[in-house]
Amino acid sequence: MNAGTHNPRLTIHDILRQYWGYDSFRPLQEEIINSVLNGVDTLALMPTGGGKSLCYQVPAMAKAGLCLVVSPLIALMKDQVENLRKKNITAFAIYSGMSRKEVINILKTATDSNCKFLYVSPERLETFLFKEYLPGINVNLIAVDEAHCVSQWGYDFRPPYLRIADLREELPGVPVLALTATATKEVQDDICEKLVPVATGLQPGTVSTPPGEIYKHLTEAKSLPTTAPGSWKIFRQPFARPNLSYSVFRVDSKINKLLEILMNVAGSSIVYCKSRKRTQEISELLRLQNISADFYHAGLTAEERTRKQEDWIRNKTRIIVCTNAFGMGIDKPDVRTVIHIDVPDCLENYYQEAGRAGRDGKKSYAVLLYDDNDLVELNELPEIRFPSPEIIKTIYQHLANYLQIHAGSSEGEYFDFDIGDFIKKFKVNSHTAVYSLKALGQEGWLSFNEQVFTPASVQFTTTKNNLHDFEMDHPELEPIIKTLLRAYGGIFDFPTFISELMMVGLLKKDKEDIKKELTQLHQQGLIDYRPQKDGPQILLLRNRIKSEDFTINIARHSFRKEKFILRVKTMIGYVTEKSVCRSKITGNYFGDLQIKDCGICDICLTKKSTSVTKEEFEQIHHLIMQALNEDGLEAKELLHRLSGFKKEKAWKVIDSLQAENKIAIDLQGLIRLK
Repeated sequence: MNAGTHNPRLTIHDILRQYWGYDSFRPLQEEIINSVLNGVDTLALMPTGGGKSLCYQVPAMAKAGLCLVVSPLIALMKDQVENLRKKNITAFAIYSGMSRKEVINILKTATDSNCKFLYVSPERLETFLFKEYLPGINVNLIAVDEAHCVSQWGYDFRPPYLRIADLREELPGVPVLALTATATKEVQDDICEKLVPVATGLQPGTVSTPPGEIYKHLTEAKSLPTTAPGSWKIFRQPFARPNLSYSVFRVDSKINKLLEILMNVAGSSIVYCKSRKRTQEISELLRLQNISADFYHAGLTAEERTRKQEDWIRNKTRIIVCTNAFGMGIDKPDVRTVIHIDVPDCLENYYQEAGRAGRDGKKSYAVLLYDDNDLVELNELPEIRFPSPEIIKTIYQHLANYLQIHAGSSEGEYFDFDIGDFIKKFKVNSHTAVYSLKALGQEGWLSFNEQVFTPASVQFTTTKNNLHDFEMDHPELEPIIKTLLRAYGGIFDFPTFISELMMVGLLKKDKEDIKKELTQLHQQGLIDYRPQKDGPQILLLRNRIKSEDFTINIARHSFRKEKFILRVKTMIGYVTEKSVCRSKITGNYFGDLQIKDCGICDICLTKKSTSVTKEEFEQIHHLIMQALNEDGLEAKELLHRLSGFKKEKAWKVIDSLQAENKIAIDLQGLIRLK
């Protein structure tokens, strides 16, 4: 059966087995899929690597039509499309940086063919081109990945996500599946409200519900009827990870503690750092200790990132030292330790990154190292992350000059953007530039993507007869033509991602020669060749205006800053906590109030080690009574006489006896019988 053709005889279990090779679903997947198939709007909170994509891919395959997937992560879209095509499932992606011609070709194919999945970056939802073709596309489901981006309460708000509500008005009766790894209760509520069609407040197949009223219908999945009007089903995987031990250490030397952990815990590891330079320094220090390590950050070329990632996944490299650019979409189950050598700015990021350890269910460790300077820097972050409106205005003016944009022009245009060159030319601080651009993005002026990677793509644009004649006349180009045709199925029908490195291996030529030959074929009109892009991009969402007319919403900017301050305080609270279970802190933060103490984090283990049994209490009590006399003893001397017990246990008994008025500590610090 062609994978793009709907076959109503296949059950969701048949689809899972036939295309993905699994005999059973992971926890919650089947419930989420059935909710979607029942036409109910659904919010699923599942960790990275928890099988989120199957939750929309399986129901989309079970229904006639196409699933529209909204995702901000170009690299993930590319991976998903490639993986689906390997299963003979037709899928395409539209994202920033693609030419108008490429977008039109994909939209036409999605309209006229058996395409099952169309991945779209949120910015593309706003274009006239997309809106023009949308009515002709038979959409059966809208999947919203990284759904926390829709909420201004969240840690990664992106204004284009708000357009999904408008999109729903064009697709009445089509349910939404919103997916995210981390969202507080506040953000969960906001996601559900913001994804209601704006003009009508209608849910698929239900009566009208005022947006403010939707909070009344939010409920846990197990108790919600599948036909409840104006409601969402919310599925949340438990935040407890019984095999994952969380620990926080205040240390003088982070590198020494890192080495100690890696020497004591065998196996694969991720070490997270806050800067690119630091990743390289630490990986070199580890290699000097004969530990197999490599570094990874967004500043590397796509080939370097792919190679380093693959070496680590295949265990050729034991330790990957990285910025938070690493890990998204990677499902490596046997990671034994995730170590943060710098403190993340919020609990959302920490939980997601630390949670990449132990996905195989075996004992694993998430360790966070900090010193006093880390806490100082965290407290200073809000001022860095939220530049003043005057600074943002200056950066906007610099950007317009740098890109040579005239007033009243360039809405909807993409620009390659060398941020290093920009910083150098205008002599601005790198943090100031980056966070001002992010603020401009959140205000809806532009979209700034720091990690755009568009792989090379090729589509043949001539007939097979013409191609044969060309090969006869240009025998030197015949090998590359034959290699393209053999290596990439469907290359005549639609633009296909190619690996220039793979072509190097197949043709035994260097990369520049491959590029030169592909360019020749492009110039001759045989192929449409789009070279690889690997750098930041700016998309202007509005025409440039004169500097004196530029404004941002100061109240909204201040509101986001206040929310960020609260997230920083929560992170500092997690780091400095001494009595509450680590898992309980994160579970409660994300709305899981039923979570129990894990018993294996540093705090739980400390509690266990200092808990006093009835027998121990009686023994310590007896020794204290024997040791004390009328003259009293200094605490140091008394603890020396109780050296057969842990100091913490001895103090617990001393405190208890003092509370019971059996002993007292006088002004000289002597402990006496009362």
